[in-house]
Amino acid sequence: MKLLEYQGKRLFERVGLPVPPGELAESPEQAEEVAKRLGAPVVVKAQVAAGGRGKAGGVKLAQSPEEAGQKAEEILRLTIQGEPVRRLLITQAVEIEREYYLGITLDRSQRRPVLIFSPQGGVDIEEVARTSPESIHKTPISPLEGLHPYQVRSLLFASGVPPGEIRPLSDVVAKLYRAFTEFRAHLVEINPLAVTPSGELWALDSKFILDDDDLPQELPEGIEEVLDPLEREAQKYDLQYVKLDGEVGIIGNGAGLVMATLDLVQLVGGRPANFLDIGGGASAEQMQKALELVVSDPDVKGVFINIFGGITRCDVVAQGILAAREKLDVSVPLVVRLVGTNEEAGRRRCEAAGVVPVASMEEGAERIVQLIRA
Repeated sequence: MKLLEYQGKRLFERVGLPVPPGELAESPEQAEEVAKRLGAPVVVKAQVAAGGRGKAGGVKLAQSPEEAGQKAEEILRLTIQGEPVRRLLITQAVEIEREYYLGITLDRSQRRPVLIFSPQGGVDIEEVARTSPESIHKTPISPLEGLHPYQVRSLLFASGVPPGEIRPLSDVVAKLYRAFTEFRAHLVEINPLAVTPSGELWALDSKFILDDDDLPQELPEGIEEVLDPLEREAQKYDLQYVKLDGEVGIIGNGAGLVMATLDLVQLVGGRPANFLDIGGGASAEQMQKALELVVSDPDVKGVFINIFGGITRCDVVAQGILAAREKLDVSVPLVVRLVGTNEEAGRRRCEAAGVVPVASMEEGAERIVQLIRA
Protein backbone atom coordinates (compact mmCIF):
# COMPACT_ATOMS: atom_id res chain seq x y z
CA MET A 1 0.00 0.00 0.00
CA LYS A 2 1.57 3.24 -1.18
CA LEU A 3 0.52 6.47 0.44
CA LEU A 4 0.32 9.75 -1.38
CA GLU A 5 2.66 12.50 -0.24
CA TYR A 6 0.08 14.38 1.81
CA GLN A 7 -0.96 11.17 3.56
CA GLY A 8 2.62 10.29 4.41
CA LYS A 9 3.19 13.78 5.76
CA ARG A 10 0.23 13.36 8.10
CA LEU A 11 2.00 10.35 9.54
CA PHE A 12 5.22 12.35 9.77
CA GLU A 13 3.38 14.94 11.83
CA ARG A 14 2.17 12.18 14.15
CA VAL A 15 5.76 11.37 15.11
CA GLY A 16 6.93 14.99 15.25
CA LEU A 17 8.82 15.23 11.97
CA PRO A 18 9.03 18.81 10.61
CA VAL A 19 6.71 19.26 7.61
CA PRO A 20 6.00 22.59 5.85
CA PRO A 21 2.39 23.80 6.22
CA GLY A 22 0.20 22.68 3.35
CA GLU A 23 -3.35 22.00 2.20
CA LEU A 24 -5.04 19.94 -0.50
CA ALA A 25 -6.68 21.46 -3.57
CA GLU A 26 -8.67 19.92 -6.40
CA SER A 27 -9.06 22.93 -8.67
CA PRO A 28 -7.09 26.04 -9.71
CA GLU A 29 -9.48 28.18 -7.66
CA GLN A 30 -8.87 26.13 -4.53
CA ALA A 31 -5.11 26.24 -5.15
CA GLU A 32 -5.22 30.03 -5.34
CA GLU A 33 -7.21 30.27 -2.10
CA VAL A 34 -4.79 27.95 -0.29
CA ALA A 35 -1.84 29.99 -1.54
CA LYS A 36 -3.45 33.13 -0.14
CA ARG A 37 -3.86 31.50 3.27
CA LEU A 38 -0.34 30.06 3.36
CA GLY A 39 1.40 33.09 1.89
CA ALA A 40 3.48 33.02 -1.30
CA PRO A 41 5.75 31.63 -2.54
CA VAL A 42 4.24 28.15 -2.54
CA VAL A 43 4.94 24.82 -4.22
CA VAL A 44 2.14 23.15 -6.20
CA LYS A 45 2.58 19.35 -6.20
CA ALA A 46 0.66 16.61 -8.01
CA GLN A 47 -0.66 13.93 -5.66
CA VAL A 48 -0.10 10.66 -7.48
CA ALA A 49 1.51 7.43 -6.35
CA ALA A 50 3.90 7.43 -9.32
CA GLY A 51 7.48 8.59 -8.97
CA GLY A 52 9.24 11.17 -11.12
CA ARG A 53 6.64 13.88 -10.55
CA GLY A 54 9.14 16.70 -10.86
CA LYS A 55 10.55 15.47 -14.18
CA ALA A 56 7.00 15.05 -15.50
CA GLY A 57 6.08 18.65 -14.65
CA GLY A 58 4.04 17.72 -11.60
CA VAL A 59 5.89 19.99 -9.14
CA LYS A 60 5.98 23.76 -9.74
CA LEU A 61 6.97 26.83 -7.74
CA ALA A 62 4.50 29.74 -7.67
CA GLN A 63 5.46 33.25 -6.55
CA SER A 64 1.88 34.47 -6.05
CA PRO A 65 -1.61 33.06 -5.42
CA GLU A 66 -2.58 33.88 -9.00
CA GLU A 67 0.43 31.99 -10.32
CA ALA A 68 -0.45 29.08 -8.01
CA GLY A 69 -3.82 28.88 -9.73
CA GLN A 70 -2.15 28.89 -13.14
CA LYS A 71 0.34 26.19 -12.17
CA ALA A 72 -2.47 24.11 -10.66
CA GLU A 73 -4.40 24.28 -13.93
CA GLU A 74 -1.34 23.05 -15.84
CA ILE A 75 -0.65 20.19 -13.45
CA LEU A 76 -4.27 19.03 -13.29
CA ARG A 77 -4.11 18.41 -17.05
CA LEU A 78 -1.25 15.93 -16.61
CA THR A 79 -1.20 12.16 -16.57
CA ILE A 80 1.94 10.90 -14.81
CA GLN A 81 2.93 7.31 -15.57
CA GLY A 82 -0.63 6.49 -16.53
CA GLU A 83 -2.18 8.12 -13.45
CA PRO A 84 -4.26 11.27 -14.02
CA VAL A 85 -3.67 14.10 -11.56
CA ARG A 86 -6.84 14.82 -9.58
CA ARG A 87 -5.48 16.34 -6.37
CA LEU A 88 -2.76 18.81 -5.51
CA LEU A 89 -0.82 19.59 -2.36
CA ILE A 90 -0.05 23.28 -1.93
CA THR A 91 2.80 23.85 0.55
CA GLN A 92 4.80 26.79 1.75
CA ALA A 93 8.05 27.10 -0.16
CA VAL A 94 11.22 26.57 1.88
CA GLU A 95 14.56 28.26 1.18
CA ILE A 96 17.04 25.42 0.71
CA GLU A 97 20.75 25.46 1.38
CA ARG A 98 21.37 21.69 1.24
CA GLU A 99 19.37 18.56 0.55
CA TYR A 100 19.79 15.12 2.10
CA TYR A 101 18.24 11.74 1.38
CA LEU A 102 17.02 9.70 4.35
CA GLY A 103 15.21 6.38 4.24
CA ILE A 104 14.53 3.14 6.10
CA THR A 105 13.56 -0.01 4.26
CA LEU A 106 13.55 -3.78 4.67
CA ASP A 107 16.68 -5.55 3.46
CA ARG A 108 15.37 -9.01 2.68
CA SER A 109 18.85 -10.42 2.12
CA GLN A 110 19.79 -9.48 5.71
CA ARG A 111 16.26 -10.05 7.07
CA ARG A 112 16.26 -6.75 8.90
CA PRO A 113 15.62 -3.04 8.34
CA VAL A 114 18.41 -0.86 7.00
CA LEU A 115 18.95 2.87 7.46
CA ILE A 116 20.07 4.67 4.29
CA PHE A 117 21.50 8.20 4.19
CA SER A 118 23.03 10.27 1.41
CA PRO A 119 24.23 13.89 1.31
CA GLN A 120 22.94 13.96 -2.28
CA GLY A 121 19.22 14.42 -1.79
CA GLY A 122 16.53 15.66 -4.13
CA VAL A 123 17.25 13.18 -6.93
CA ASP A 124 16.44 9.50 -7.49
CA ILE A 125 18.42 7.45 -5.01
CA GLU A 126 18.79 4.77 -7.71
CA GLU A 127 20.57 7.32 -9.91
CA VAL A 128 22.85 8.33 -7.03
CA ALA A 129 23.65 4.66 -6.42
CA ARG A 130 24.59 4.25 -10.08
CA THR A 131 26.68 7.40 -10.51
CA SER A 132 28.04 8.02 -6.97
CA PRO A 133 27.75 4.79 -4.94
CA GLU A 134 30.31 6.11 -2.45
CA SER A 135 27.85 8.81 -1.35
CA ILE A 136 25.27 6.28 -0.10
CA HIS A 137 25.77 5.16 3.50
CA LYS A 138 23.88 2.31 5.16
CA THR A 139 23.64 0.69 8.53
CA PRO A 140 21.60 -2.42 9.43
CA ILE A 141 19.10 -2.23 12.29
CA SER A 142 18.65 -5.13 14.68
CA PRO A 143 14.99 -6.22 14.79
CA LEU A 144 15.40 -7.02 18.49
CA GLU A 145 17.53 -4.12 19.69
CA GLY A 146 16.27 -1.38 17.38
CA LEU A 147 18.28 1.59 16.12
CA HIS A 148 21.05 2.70 18.49
CA PRO A 149 22.01 6.40 18.68
CA TYR A 150 25.68 5.54 18.17
CA GLN A 151 24.80 3.89 14.83
CA VAL A 152 23.15 7.09 13.65
CA ARG A 153 26.06 9.28 14.76
CA SER A 154 28.61 7.00 13.08
CA LEU A 155 26.61 7.01 9.85
CA LEU A 156 26.29 10.79 9.78
CA PHE A 157 29.97 11.36 10.60
CA ALA A 158 30.97 8.94 7.82
CA SER A 159 28.72 10.86 5.42
CA GLY A 160 30.54 14.13 6.05
CA VAL A 161 27.64 15.90 7.73
CA PRO A 162 28.76 19.15 9.44
CA PRO A 163 29.22 18.60 13.20
CA GLY A 164 26.58 21.19 14.04
CA GLU A 165 23.92 19.18 12.17
CA ILE A 166 24.65 15.81 13.77
CA ARG A 167 22.30 16.27 16.73
CA PRO A 168 19.26 17.67 14.84
CA LEU A 169 19.70 15.08 12.08
CA SER A 170 19.93 12.32 14.68
CA ASP A 171 16.60 13.50 16.10
CA VAL A 172 15.03 13.35 12.64
CA VAL A 173 16.39 9.82 12.09
CA ALA A 174 14.97 8.67 15.45
CA LYS A 175 11.53 10.03 14.55
CA LEU A 176 11.66 8.43 11.10
CA TYR A 177 12.50 5.08 12.71
CA ARG A 178 9.55 5.55 15.04
CA ALA A 179 7.31 6.10 12.00
CA PHE A 180 8.77 2.98 10.34
CA THR A 181 8.03 0.78 13.37
CA GLU A 182 4.82 2.40 14.62
CA PHE A 183 3.10 2.22 11.24
CA ARG A 184 4.72 -1.11 10.32
CA ALA A 185 6.13 0.16 7.05
CA HIS A 186 8.06 -1.65 4.35
CA LEU A 187 9.64 1.64 3.31
CA VAL A 188 9.64 5.16 4.69
CA GLU A 189 11.61 7.89 2.97
CA ILE A 190 12.30 11.64 3.07
CA ASN A 191 13.70 12.99 -0.16
CA PRO A 192 14.64 15.72 0.06
CA LEU A 193 15.30 16.43 3.70
CA ALA A 194 16.10 20.12 3.34
CA VAL A 195 18.42 22.28 5.42
CA THR A 196 17.60 26.00 5.38
CA PRO A 197 20.23 28.79 5.65
CA SER A 198 19.19 29.20 9.30
CA GLY A 199 19.83 25.48 9.95
CA GLU A 200 16.21 24.27 10.13
CA LEU A 201 15.35 20.81 8.83
CA TRP A 202 12.21 20.18 6.78
CA ALA A 203 10.78 16.99 5.29
CA LEU A 204 9.81 18.32 1.86
CA ASP A 205 8.50 15.02 0.53
CA SER A 206 7.35 11.70 1.93
CA LYS A 207 7.23 8.16 0.67
CA PHE A 208 5.44 5.45 2.63
CA ILE A 209 4.83 1.83 1.69
CA LEU A 210 2.78 -0.08 4.26
CA ASP A 211 1.97 -3.77 4.52
CA ASP A 212 -1.49 -4.43 3.04
CA ASP A 213 -1.92 -7.39 5.39
CA ASP A 214 -0.77 -5.60 8.54
CA LEU A 215 -2.23 -2.10 8.47
CA PRO A 216 -2.11 -0.46 11.90
CA GLN A 217 -5.49 0.40 13.37
CA GLU A 218 -4.22 3.72 14.70
CA LEU A 219 -3.78 5.30 11.27
CA PRO A 220 -5.14 8.87 11.35
CA GLU A 221 -8.53 9.55 9.80
CA GLY A 222 -8.28 10.32 6.11
CA ILE A 223 -5.43 7.91 5.39
CA GLU A 224 -7.09 5.70 2.78
CA GLU A 225 -5.56 3.13 0.52
CA VAL A 226 -4.12 4.55 -2.65
CA LEU A 227 -5.40 1.91 -5.01
CA ASP A 228 -6.45 2.01 -8.61
CA PRO A 229 -10.27 1.47 -8.68
CA LEU A 230 -9.73 -1.82 -10.49
CA GLU A 231 -7.24 -2.97 -7.84
CA ARG A 232 -9.75 -2.13 -5.12
CA GLU A 233 -12.48 -4.08 -6.92
CA ALA A 234 -10.16 -7.06 -7.40
CA GLN A 235 -9.54 -7.31 -3.66
CA LYS A 236 -13.25 -7.99 -3.08
CA TYR A 237 -12.88 -11.23 -5.03
CA ASP A 238 -9.46 -12.27 -3.66
CA LEU A 239 -7.84 -11.50 -7.01
CA GLN A 240 -4.30 -10.13 -7.11
CA TYR A 241 -4.43 -7.31 -9.66
CA VAL A 242 -1.88 -4.61 -10.45
CA LYS A 243 -2.47 -2.00 -13.14
CA LEU A 244 0.37 -1.49 -15.64
CA ASP A 245 0.72 0.83 -18.61
CA GLY A 246 0.49 -1.50 -21.62
CA GLU A 247 -2.20 -2.85 -23.94
CA VAL A 248 -2.09 -6.65 -23.38
CA GLY A 249 -4.34 -7.84 -20.58
CA ILE A 250 -2.88 -10.84 -18.74
CA ILE A 251 -4.61 -13.38 -16.51
CA GLY A 252 -2.97 -16.44 -14.97
CA ASN A 253 -3.06 -18.71 -11.95
CA GLY A 254 -0.01 -18.35 -9.76
CA ALA A 255 2.20 -15.32 -9.31
CA GLY A 256 5.24 -16.97 -10.91
CA LEU A 257 3.28 -18.02 -13.98
CA VAL A 258 1.81 -14.55 -14.40
CA MET A 259 5.23 -12.92 -14.05
CA ALA A 260 6.66 -15.28 -16.68
CA THR A 261 3.75 -14.42 -18.97
CA LEU A 262 4.41 -10.71 -18.55
CA ASP A 263 8.06 -11.29 -19.49
CA LEU A 264 7.14 -13.31 -22.58
CA VAL A 265 4.70 -10.68 -23.83
CA GLN A 266 7.36 -8.02 -23.32
CA LEU A 267 9.93 -10.22 -25.09
CA VAL A 268 7.83 -10.52 -28.27
CA GLY A 269 7.21 -6.78 -28.44
CA GLY A 270 3.98 -6.37 -26.47
CA ARG A 271 3.36 -4.25 -23.39
CA PRO A 272 1.47 -5.84 -20.46
CA ALA A 273 -1.53 -3.84 -19.24
CA ASN A 274 -1.79 -5.59 -15.89
CA PHE A 275 -0.76 -8.37 -13.56
CA LEU A 276 -3.74 -10.55 -12.52
CA ASP A 277 -3.39 -13.77 -10.52
CA ILE A 278 -6.64 -15.70 -10.03
CA GLY A 279 -5.01 -18.09 -7.54
CA GLY A 280 -4.68 -21.83 -7.37
CA GLY A 281 -8.31 -22.88 -7.08
CA ALA A 282 -10.18 -20.16 -8.93
CA SER A 283 -13.87 -20.70 -9.59
CA ALA A 284 -15.81 -19.88 -12.74
CA GLU A 285 -17.12 -16.79 -10.93
CA GLN A 286 -13.60 -15.60 -10.17
CA MET A 287 -12.52 -16.21 -13.76
CA GLN A 288 -15.51 -14.24 -14.95
CA LYS A 289 -14.70 -11.38 -12.60
CA ALA A 290 -11.03 -11.45 -13.61
CA LEU A 291 -11.88 -11.04 -17.28
CA GLU A 292 -14.40 -8.34 -16.43
CA LEU A 293 -11.72 -6.39 -14.56
CA VAL A 294 -9.17 -6.68 -17.35
CA VAL A 295 -11.42 -5.71 -20.26
CA SER A 296 -12.91 -2.78 -18.31
CA ASP A 297 -9.50 -1.12 -18.67
CA PRO A 298 -9.83 1.06 -21.81
CA ASP A 299 -6.13 0.58 -22.59
CA VAL A 300 -6.52 -3.17 -23.07
CA LYS A 301 -6.56 -4.18 -26.76
CA GLY A 302 -6.40 -7.94 -26.22
CA VAL A 303 -6.19 -10.54 -23.44
CA PHE A 304 -3.88 -13.53 -22.94
CA ILE A 305 -5.20 -16.05 -20.39
CA ASN A 306 -2.56 -18.53 -19.24
CA ILE A 307 -3.83 -21.32 -16.97
CA PHE A 308 -1.91 -24.30 -15.64
CA GLY A 309 -4.62 -26.51 -14.18
CA GLY A 310 -3.73 -28.49 -11.10
CA ILE A 311 -6.29 -27.58 -8.50
CA THR A 312 -7.93 -25.34 -11.10
CA ARG A 313 -10.04 -27.29 -13.63
CA CYS A 314 -9.52 -26.00 -17.16
CA ASP A 315 -13.12 -26.66 -18.23
CA VAL A 316 -14.37 -24.55 -15.30
CA VAL A 317 -11.99 -21.76 -16.31
CA ALA A 318 -13.26 -21.96 -19.87
CA GLN A 319 -16.83 -21.76 -18.59
CA GLY A 320 -16.00 -18.58 -16.72
CA ILE A 321 -14.21 -17.05 -19.71
CA LEU A 322 -17.11 -17.69 -22.06
CA ALA A 323 -19.73 -16.52 -19.56
CA ALA A 324 -17.86 -13.27 -19.02
CA ARG A 325 -17.32 -12.81 -22.76
CA GLU A 326 -21.03 -13.16 -23.43
CA LYS A 327 -22.12 -11.02 -20.49
CA LEU A 328 -19.71 -8.18 -21.22
CA ASP A 329 -19.89 -8.39 -25.01
CA VAL A 330 -16.11 -8.53 -25.17
CA SER A 331 -14.87 -7.27 -28.53
CA VAL A 332 -11.10 -7.51 -28.00
CA PRO A 333 -9.30 -10.72 -29.06
CA LEU A 334 -8.83 -13.46 -26.45
CA VAL A 335 -6.02 -15.98 -26.53
CA VAL A 336 -6.18 -18.86 -24.03
CA ARG A 337 -3.60 -21.44 -22.99
CA LEU A 338 -5.14 -24.22 -20.89
CA VAL A 339 -2.85 -26.98 -19.58
CA GLY A 340 -3.75 -29.53 -16.91
CA THR A 341 -6.95 -31.01 -15.50
CA ASN A 342 -9.67 -31.29 -18.18
CA GLU A 343 -7.59 -29.23 -20.62
CA GLU A 344 -9.06 -30.83 -23.75
CA ALA A 345 -12.61 -30.07 -22.66
CA GLY A 346 -11.64 -26.50 -21.87
CA ARG A 347 -9.94 -25.98 -25.23
CA ARG A 348 -12.90 -27.40 -27.13
CA ARG A 349 -15.25 -25.04 -25.34
CA CYS A 350 -13.05 -22.05 -26.14
CA GLU A 351 -12.49 -22.99 -29.79
CA ALA A 352 -16.19 -23.59 -30.38
CA ALA A 353 -16.94 -20.10 -29.08
CA GLY A 354 -14.33 -18.36 -31.23
CA VAL A 355 -11.69 -17.92 -28.53
CA VAL A 356 -8.17 -18.68 -29.78
CA PRO A 357 -6.62 -21.70 -27.93
CA VAL A 358 -2.83 -22.17 -27.95
CA ALA A 359 -0.58 -25.00 -26.79
CA SER A 360 2.29 -23.04 -25.23
CA MET A 361 3.05 -19.79 -23.43
CA GLU A 362 5.40 -18.68 -26.19
CA GLU A 363 2.75 -19.25 -28.85
CA GLY A 364 0.16 -17.42 -26.77
CA ALA A 365 2.35 -14.35 -26.26
CA GLU A 366 3.17 -14.13 -29.97
CA ARG A 367 -0.45 -14.72 -31.01
CA ILE A 368 -1.99 -12.01 -28.80
CA VAL A 369 0.57 -9.43 -29.96
CA GLN A 370 -0.13 -10.35 -33.60
CA LEU A 371 -3.90 -10.03 -33.10
CA ILE A 372 -3.56 -6.63 -31.43
CA ARG A 373 -1.40 -5.30 -34.25
CA ALA A 374 -3.53 -6.80 -37.06
